[in-house]
Amino acid sequence: MASMNRVVLLGNLTRDPELRSTPSGTSVANFGLAVNRRWTNRQGEKVDGVDYFNIVVWGKLAELCSDYIHKGSPVALEGRLQSRTWETEVGQKRSVVEVVAENIQFLGKPGAKDAPDLDSRVSEAPPQREEPPQKEEADFDLGSDIPF
Repeated sequence: MASMNRVVLLGNLTRDPELRSTPSGTSVANFGLAVNRRWTNRQGEKVDGVDYFNIVVWGKLAELCSDYIHKGSPVALEGRLQSRTWETEVGQKRSVVEVVAENIQFLGKPGAKDAPDLDSRVSEAPPQREEPPQKEEADFDLGSDIPF
């Protein structure tokens, strides 16, 4: 029997990516992702909910996440679920299921991390648009000589 482990999520970061390196020098970043959902309950009322996920990103993609996204940034990601278990110092068993992201699409505006606040952008005048050049009329007549 075939098996598949794929996850596609679209949401907003709940915290800034935390970038670290393994002893061998591989970059790894962790951040949280909130995904909104809406459903109708038995009474016919619309109900909103939020699901939270821990995201792990490796390699160059981890470095890009650290540089370009931050808390609140919208992202779309694709990856796989991974479960880990460990034992604490006092002997308690712990486990976690996290998403290991393999592809991430940054959905915010480029440079939004360093963009000025909204109030300073609203006061700026929008750039003036140039009129598109006028098309010149053709010097030839297609007429009825077209074979179709």
